[in-house]
Amino acid sequence: MAVEIHTVGIVGGGVMGSGIAQVLASAGLKVVLYDLTQEALDRSLDSIKNGRYGLARGVELGKLDRSRAAAAVANVTLTTNLEDGRDVDLVLEAVPEDLELKRRVFVQVDKVVRSEAIFASNTSGFAISHLNQASGRKDRFLGMHWFSPAPVMRLVELIYTPETSEETLEAIERLCERLGKMSVRIKDAPGSYGFVANRIYFAAVREAQKVLEAGIASGEDINKAMVYGYNWPVGPLAMAEQARRGWA
Repeated sequence: MAVEIHTVGIVGGGVMGSGIAQVLASAGLKVVLYDLTQEALDRSLDSIKNGRYGLARGVELGKLDRSRAAAAVANVTLTTNLEDGRDVDLVLEAVPEDLELKRRVFVQVDKVVRSEAIFASNTSGFAISHLNQASGRKDRFLGMHWFSPAPVMRLVELIYTPETSEETLEAIERLCERLGKMSVRIKDAPGSYGFVANRIYFAAVREAQKVLEAGIASGEDINKAMVYGYNWPVGPLAMAEQARRGWA
């Protein structure tokens, strides 16, 4: 029987969590967005509404009308209580990139959320087999790595382990298609950090930093070279900086 996803719980309302929540809510899914404090949740909602790639900007650019933007906001429930997400179909973890923190999150959530729900981590590089041990549902556990900013970037990497079921992968692939995202399947590879896109990108950033440190070109010109020479949307050094401080 095909798994259908209608409600998504997101743990962590930072740059990635709020951006993913915006995408899901704009597509008509119900979202339960969890963070530790109301202040953090208020920042998340403001980012969804008024951020650089938020709903207000989308209305301004004519990409969606005001009624759709209002409906998207209405689809998001903010909470500091994990119990509020107990009936979701998918849990997406989007907390900071700390392996032990992510494991603790899945241990906690596994005790609360219904047993049929799928668990996914937005980790940008930790082995999924190091995370799925924290839950009792390895067959319904995978990596779902989004790229920043989530409302703009189309790629979602789906990282599977030997235990991840085909049904789980297909359910998340259908979700990505509904969201207008391009998904790729990637085999979990313990022992290396990063999946496909980031491993190749990190290599480019390392080389760009070497060029900068050697005084061969300025950071601005290194970025220009890749934007105008290879049609990158943004240069490697600029991308690294924006990813660190957020897309305000």
